[in-house]
Amino acid sequence: MIRNDWTLEEVRDIYQTPIMDLIYRAATVHRQYHDPNEVQVCTLLSIKTGGCPEDCAYCPQAARYNTGVEVHKLLDVETVLKKALEAKEAGSTRFCMGAAWREVRNNRDFDKVLEMVKGVANLGLEVCCTLGMLTEEQAQKLKEAGLYAYNHNLDTSEDYYDDIISTRTYADRLKTIEAVNKSGISVCSGGIIGLGEKEEDRIAMLHTLATMSTHPESVPINALVPVPGTPLAEQPRVSVWEMVRMIATARILMPKAMVRLSAGRVRMNVEEQALCFLAGANSIFAGDKLLTTPNPDYVEDQKLFQILQLKPRPAYKQEANRCEHA
Repeated sequence: MIRNDWTLEEVRDIYQTPIMDLIYRAATVHRQYHDPNEVQVCTLLSIKTGGCPEDCAYCPQAARYNTGVEVHKLLDVETVLKKALEAKEAGSTRFCMGAAWREVRNNRDFDKVLEMVKGVANLGLEVCCTLGMLTEEQAQKLKEAGLYAYNHNLDTSEDYYDDIISTRTYADRLKTIEAVNKSGISVCSGGIIGLGEKEEDRIAMLHTLATMSTHPESVPINALVPVPGTPLAEQPRVSVWEMVRMIATARILMPKAMVRLSAGRVRMNVEEQALCFLAGANSIFAGDKLLTTPNPDYVEDQKLFQILQLKPRPAYKQEANRCEHA
């Protein structure tokens, strides 16, 4: 049953379930709603890199931190479409474009992004963007151009948020998610663990996501990749058990969502990733970079899929299912 009325106590009880029982319960839910041997393969491309005015403590693209990231203006449309085609040929079915902007502005750069969205959609890929804050009007323009999903992570709990970011509020993030929902674009929203937050912050973030009027279509679970030069450069590595606990809880709370094993996967071996898939993860980012941080390359992921006998999820499968049951 899909619920949007979870209490904080219920989420806490699920999260704190003994790990073997938690994995079993999540795997059972996963099999009720998804093919357990099917994983969505996504590619994330930075279309405008660095120079961001925000102060997200984890981010190497913030202009105020000296992280060695080279600032690049918005890529041209042809370059982006070429990258999208390469991603499709390598097996990706969703292509996400990220720009290091605080917010979308109505200018020539946004017009170029709309062209990119149209072009990627015409390749038959699910097209996703993460461009910062946007208005309902801008979301509608992206929808009309063919945008399938919009990523806007909560990052952490509302209580811990100000310790990580001071240049925008938690309410700002929720407002953007609401604008995306109203436009009919599917929401991609999750968070990052390993920021120095407490267990209760992880539980609260999952509660916020699971009690939205419509669950996010995609829920990325990221492990912090510490970057020299950022305030969180010395944070210890998140264990696989913490990732498994987050993924499993997300799967139980939001059964239909794609739960994405996102940043931090490069540090995981095959066995650790297999545990995450068993616990309900059914989406990954492929390609050697996630914006500016390292990620396993396509060849490694092909080997991973062969070992675990996984298959890529087709693009627009959700829509196909709707049509079949209409």
